[in-house]
Amino acid sequence: MPQTLTLPQFTFEDGTTLRDVPVAYQTWGTLNAAGDNAVLVCHALTGDPDVSDWWGALLGRDRALDPTEDFVVCLNVPGSPYGTVSPLTVNPKTGARYRTDFPIVTTRDTVQLHRRALEQLGVRRVACAVGGSMGGMHVLEWAFETTDDGAPFVQSIVPIAVGGRHSAWQIGWSEAQRQAIYSDPKWQDGEYPLDDPPTSGLSTARMMAMVSYRSRDSLDGRFGRERMEEQSEKPYAVESYLRHQGKKLVDRFDPQCYVTLTKQMDTHDVSRDRGEYEAVLASIEQPALVVGIDSDVLYPLSEQQELVQHLPQATLEILSSPHGHDSFLIELEELSEMVAGWRANANVPSSVAA
Repeated sequence: MPQTLTLPQFTFEDGTTLRDVPVAYQTWGTLNAAGDNAVLVCHALTGDPDVSDWWGALLGRDRALDPTEDFVVCLNVPGSPYGTVSPLTVNPKTGARYRTDFPIVTTRDTVQLHRRALEQLGVRRVACAVGGSMGGMHVLEWAFETTDDGAPFVQSIVPIAVGGRHSAWQIGWSEAQRQAIYSDPKWQDGEYPLDDPPTSGLSTARMMAMVSYRSRDSLDGRFGRERMEEQSEKPYAVESYLRHQGKKLVDRFDPQCYVTLTKQMDTHDVSRDRGEYEAVLASIEQPALVVGIDSDVLYPLSEQQELVQHLPQATLEILSSPHGHDSFLIELEELSEMVAGWRANANVPSSVAA
């Protein structure tokens, strides 16, 4: 079950300081005495800290995330409705939820907040950071964290289905989804009653996202031009599928949190205030397994190839699947074998090798 720790205060990049900041997390395995066998799992956009729920096939003895050797930890991202500080959190100063007063959150804010949370848990170094999509953005940011003596805080990285910065293509998809939420009359500039949120807008946003998460071959192969004969209006099967996905998200997610997280993803750029993009990538010296998906239209394989071109110790593995971006949440056995095999052979210092 997820647990929660509280940081006395935290200052975001936009200068906002919050007090009594909760961070939700879940762990598997035991942290060793040296505090250096942690494996950090970074979740995707609407994910939560329960890795066993969405990446269960990667978790277990002799798998990519092995609790018999690793201290596997996943922390919920700020802005998410699953326990970490978000627009839904009560401001201890006012007794009211933050709502529209919640600060702008960047990918670097997430890493800094999680760094402090890990240290509170006793983690002194991370053996490996792994994550897909939004989680992959955080993985790449973790590569720049150092210890007091200047050594890398994270010893190896596995960014999956992501590039080194959010492109105009990806920002465009995010903005279109946000506009769907804003256009819902119930949005009310973000001041909607929590018991009557803009569900239509959020559902539409999720439907749009799902199209980008899959591929043409995936949708055509699964649905074709089939209609749902048992439904009175007889919608196409793909229409029914998308509506179902929209309703599922509405039942478990908050629209303002969705807006906050998509804006966080748009801040992703490892070169921001660090220098020239290719040179910044070249400065990431940790062993890296970069996983791309050959049918991904949202974060295309060319972005992972670019990472491998510039990261000094990078290996590229390609997940071959017709299912597009979401393949890293579908082809779990193959992904686990890729990551486990690479981790077993990665050139990581023996003192922290998992």
